[in-house]
Amino acid sequence: MAQINKPNTYFNTVLYTGNGSTQSITGVNFQPDLVWFKNRTSVYNHKVYDVVRGVTKELNTNNNNTENTTTDEITSFDSDGFSVAGGSAVNQNTAGIVAWNWLAGGTASSNTNGSITSSVSNNSTAGFSVVTYTGDGNDNATFGHGLGVTPDLIILKARGNTQNWWVSHKTFSSVSDAIQLNNTNAVANQAFAIKGKSATTITLGIDFAVNQSGINYVSYCWNEVKGFSKFGSYTGNGSAEGTFIYTGFKPAFIILRRTDSAGFDWFLHDNKRNGFNPDNDYLQPNLDSTETNFDGLLDFVSNGFKLRTTSTAYNASGANYIYIAFAENPLVGTNNIPTTAR
Repeated sequence: MAQINKPNTYFNTVLYTGNGSTQSITGVNFQPDLVWFKNRTSVYNHKVYDVVRGVTKELNTNNNNTENTTTDEITSFDSDGFSVAGGSAVNQNTAGIVAWNWLAGGTASSNTNGSITSSVSNNSTAGFSVVTYTGDGNDNATFGHGLGVTPDLIILKARGNTQNWWVSHKTFSSVSDAIQLNNTNAVANQAFAIKGKSATTITLGIDFAVNQSGINYVSYCWNEVKGFSKFGSYTGNGSAEGTFIYTGFKPAFIILRRTDSAGFDWFLHDNKRNGFNPDNDYLQPNLDSTETNFDGLLDFVSNGFKLRTTSTAYNASGANYIYIAFAENPLVGTNNIPTTAR
């Protein structure tokens, strides 16, 4: 199995302070192909940009809006980061901003593996691809994702119509089970949406959210890579001495969500906005709210994360949760960086 020894060359979080004008942000360690922004200080939408759609094409994880064209937010993907203009969501004067960055494969290539030709920027080492395609309205249509193995995580959004984000996760009991990134619904069978997946293609239903004729779509696809990414699930125990989740690495980024019941938000933690346990502040991908300062929810440890709360959003007894995790340091490897808890 492939292994990544230096995760921050494929995923990295950067923090910066907005200046209300223009600035170039460095320290990413690579030229990013997917950048997800959030203004931590003020109420603004989450902003998602990628190399395939281009720096003027914005989507928001917290709503079902169509893709918006903007020129006052991110202006370029740079060799060690990105540049931004004066838009308040990404560069409000004196505001704290966070940007999560992933490396794909740069400029997209045409992929004809499916019945629909897709454009794919793929990084097989990191198990990540950015994919765009245009719907044909046919049931069981397929598009190529470029990973070369079956995706463990698929996040898909219509660009040209008002539709929810769909998330397909490897731990769901059926390949057609899905949950919405911008909402608080429980996981459910959505056979009209993502119907199947293989090492080369993803199979679609006929729902407008995934395959309306003539509408453009984007999909972010990942497969697990040792020492870099883990997409798993856990069962809560309802105790302040909560469940421990083994990932095989010290996490840099965790998103989690209760899936067996409706009404629960998504929660996002990273290793840059908080420097130590238990001060693990969170942001919520499905909400435009500011950063919440809250101690004692979970600890980042050398080989996973440990829940420290009885909150039903994190750790209800017998409840089911999914998580999405990317690494700071692998537990094993040749990165020569001590792997310790925070």
